Amino acid sequence: ASLDTGVADRDTHLRSPDFFDVANHPKIVFKSTRAVRLGEAAGKIEGELTVRGVTRPATLDVEFEGEGKDPWGGRRTGFTATTTVNRKDFGVSWNMVLDSGGVLVGDKAKITIRAEAVRRKA
Repeated sequence: ASLDTGVADRDTHLRSPDFFDVANHPKIVFKSTRAVRLGEAAGKIEGELTVRGVTRPATLDVEFEGEGKDPWGGRRTGFTATTTVNRKDFGVSWNMVLDSGGVLVGDKAKITIRAEAVRRKA
């Protein structure tokens, strides 16, 4: 429900039943089931992605972005994870035919997650 593209009319349409139906499905959820390290700075996280109440298997490609000390004396580690899904697999099927004969919305949707972890102090 917190979707924000910076364009109010687009956000309203994306929150509607045409797309994410946030009144009935306010969250997109990924639950990991397995993590695989692929070298020093990469890995994969397998799990289940739920969009609009539909759950499908998904694999996130993960990149280590770096680690450092924050201003409060903690250690922070950054990661970026990406995957591409077919939006229709999750019941997101709205589209519009263009005058040129194509369609307005493609079937592939790229998901990018940027995460930061803070190491607990001993």
